[in-house]
Amino acid sequence: MAFFPLLTPSTIGVKLSLGRDHQLYAAHRKPITGSVSRDGNLTKQRDCWRMGNIVRLTGMGVALAVSIMLAAGTVYEAIARRISAREFPPPGELAEIGGRRIHIDCHGSGWPTVILEAGADTSGSTLWYPIVQTVSETTRVCAYDRAGLMWSDPGPLPRDGEAIIADLQKTLEVAKERGPYVMVGASLGGPIVMLYTKRHPTDVVGVVLVDSAHPDQIKRLEAASGIEDDPAPLLFRAIAALSWTGLPRLLLPAPELPELPDHVAAEVAAYQIPSLQAALDEVVAMPATLQQAGTFRDLDDRPLAVLSHGKKWSDYTKDQQASAGMSREQFERREDAWAKMQEEQAAWSRDSTHQTLRDSSHVVQLERPDAVINAVNEVVAKVRRRQQ
Repeated sequence: MAFFPLLTPSTIGVKLSLGRDHQLYAAHRKPITGSVSRDGNLTKQRDCWRMGNIVRLTGMGVALAVSIMLAAGTVYEAIARRISAREFPPPGELAEIGGRRIHIDCHGSGWPTVILEAGADTSGSTLWYPIVQTVSETTRVCAYDRAGLMWSDPGPLPRDGEAIIADLQKTLEVAKERGPYVMVGASLGGPIVMLYTKRHPTDVVGVVLVDSAHPDQIKRLEAASGIEDDPAPLLFRAIAALSWTGLPRLLLPAPELPELPDHVAAEVAAYQIPSLQAALDEVVAMPATLQQAGTFRDLDDRPLAVLSHGKKWSDYTKDQQASAGMSREQFERREDAWAKMQEEQAAWSRDSTHQTLRDSSHVVQLERPDAVINAVNEVVAKVRRRQQ
């Protein structure tokens, strides 16, 4: 074993060095003056040698302990992932695209087909559960998991908008989900559906933006609040990098999702850790995704519904305010900038509606699913009327 060698190059070097020094000392010794004797020098040298060995052995012991803990954590994480796969199989279809599998879950019948594009987090398609259950009563609706999230296999880097919409187009083709589509995007999903519309204009007949990210938001929000916006902070990167060790599974709390049925919330918790790296990869590529989507801001006369959060500072708890990382004044300036960008998005079509939800924060599909359902149904109805 390499952890506890009896003679490592370093210990051999120390012993040989001491031997040479002793020979040189014997060959060239001079009369000793003062209170320090030859035996005293040798004793000090031996003490230093012993102390060095103790330090080295202690370091080796620590390294061995850490190695054992990492090995145990890796086994623990692997077992946990196998249990998750067994207890929470994918509810939809796994579409094979270029040697990878993308999970897509479709329900209902009718046209146009509604495609739901999630925001930047680990929960993927699951947050759309309340929307799917109701919208599927009137038309076909599909939610899916981007590469590496929930039940989908990881994809090649970078995970920017172009890579994401290429996967989506292939997934829809393999799953035999035909257009026309009404594209619904929440948060980062907004720029993704705009980019998809740019690349596949004849397939998209309507758009719903749910508190969507804006192509210019990074600079404009920073300017408004005076706080640098780091989409991938160091702590997020560290947790994602350690996901294979089992440590994040032990330390991170299970997500609290009272708006979802227990079995769906359990799915989110089961796949939270395996999805961390993919979520980080998307966030790292977010500036590129926003830049790509920012080249297309004209939906012509396609029906467009924009939903925006409007929750005030005073509506949040003291703990939520404290964790915001900014003062009330900074928060309000940031919210004003966000509201202006939401108004701009509503102007991207000649046939648009815009609703600000005063009782919702950013995750509108959970806090106000009724508003999302109504917006989707209104856009679907407009599309149908045009086809009559």
